[in-house]
Amino acid sequence: MDRFLQKIITSQLIIYTARCLIGFVIGYKLLLAFPEYELFWLLLSIILVISPEGKDSRKLTIDRVRSNFIGSFVGLFCLMIDQNLNIGVLMFGIVATSAICYLFKIMNTARVAVVALLIILLQPHLSDIELTPFVRFATVTAGCLIGLTITVLSSMLIRKLKRKYGIAY
Repeated sequence: MDRFLQKIITSQLIIYTARCLIGFVIGYKLLLAFPEYELFWLLLSIILVISPEGKDSRKLTIDRVRSNFIGSFVGLFCLMIDQNLNIGVLMFGIVATSAICYLFKIMNTARVAVVALLIILLQPHLSDIELTPFVRFATVTAGCLIGLTITVLSSMLIRKLKRKYGIAY
């Protein structure tokens, strides 16, 4: 049994899959419980920020959270510039998002930031047009925090188990 457990706690596939399933269940339950909100973005953000276990899983997850914030914030800023989006505003948003990711040294997760930007800007609005970007920003933020919590708590559990079984981490 100990050997089986050791294989589980060292398998990136099992750890990542378990984290994704936990995140999906939490996000999906929230989506069903609050259908009046656009919680699909919460669910998507949870999955986007979860990382497989490894030396840098916490750092990668935190970088993905930062990227989501950057993309969402730039998206809100672009909507303040011009609510009737045109290709120029969209291109400005992509450039600004990429530049900010570069400045924060998180280029490895810049695509997450661009996805967050596009979620804010392009997805058809289901609710009050003025509130939609803010609701999306809030749901993306909540999803990031849920994904970060899942990664951090599971990392703590895995480290504890690795210590118990004398496995290097």
